[in-house]
Parts: sequence; C-alpha cells; structure tokens
Amino acid sequence: MVATSPWVRPRTLAQGLILALAAGLITLLALGLSARAPKAIVGNPAPEFELELFDGGVVRLSALRGNVVVINFWASWCGPCRDEAPILVDAWHAYRDRGVVFIGIDYVDTEPEAHAFMQEFAVDYPNGPDKGQRIARQYQITGVPETFFIDRQGRVAAHYPLPLTRHLLISNIELLLTA
Repeated sequence: MVATSPWVRPRTLAQGLILALAAGLITLLALGLSARAPKAIVGNPAPEFELELFDGGVVRLSALRGNVVVINFWASWCGPCRDEAPILVDAWHAYRDRGVVFIGIDYVDTEPEAHAFMQEFAVDYPNGPDKGQRIARQYQITGVPETFFIDRQGRVAAHYPLPLTRHLLISNIELLLTA
C-alpha cells in the first residue's frame, strides 16, 4: 500500500485553491474598504462621530465646527490616563469659555469604573463610552491615552499617541486659538 500525501489528492487541492481564492478576495475587499474609511490623519478632516454621553446627552463632532476640539481617548484602568486626567480637567476649566471643547472617549471600560474615575478626578467635560470601539477604529488609535486636536475648520491639527504634559496640551490649544 502506497501512502499518498493529502496535498496531492485532487479533492484537497481543489479545496485549497478555493480557500486561497476566497482569502485573496476577502483581503482585497478589506483593503478597498479601509482605503475609503475616514482616517484621523493630521491635515485631513476629522472623522465624523456621534457619542452618547454618560449623562444621557449626545455630542456630534460636526456640531462643534468653529471650535477647537480636544478629543481624548482614555480608560479607568490606564495608569498614564490617571496622570493625565488632572491636566485635562484644569485645561478644560481654563479654556471652555474661549471656544475650546473637550470630549472624553472612554475606551474598553465598564461604566461603573468609568464613572468612578470621572468622579475621582472631577472630570466634568463631555464624556461617553466608545461602544464597540467604533470611534477608536475610525481614529485608528493604538492605545490609551491618545489625544487628537481638531481645528476650527474640522481638520485634525495634531495627534499624540502618548500621555500629554501640561505644556504640550496648552501649547497645542494656544496655537489653534491663534490660527
């Protein structure tokens, strides 16, 4: 009796070719769709989103056109987010009457822990959960904290995939306010 390799049997070879063709088609479709998906690249229009807030309201990015917008992705379990929270809250209080809007987007978290975090740091600017990581995918974040600065025309002016320092936050806001 001669042993045959499963790779040379006609039925298996045909199945393998079908699987390879299907995988190639799926890859091409995914690349085509991702090429059309809005990306948060500096200089490009900021991807539109609508965020249901923890307080029950809703914020739509396009409704904020004309303001400088600071979008911060965070999570209660993120150590650097804890360091960054007081800096963000202080800047929000200093700039909210000057046409600057802060939006916090809670990433992969539970609502009770997010609320506890916001209470601990007295976070009172608009915040909501990113259900299904929909917004995180649009903005292609790589982790938390991550912050995007949106100019008055709705373009991504700056992106920081790292914790912000007070100087970095304030200098970006001031630059956009004078632009």
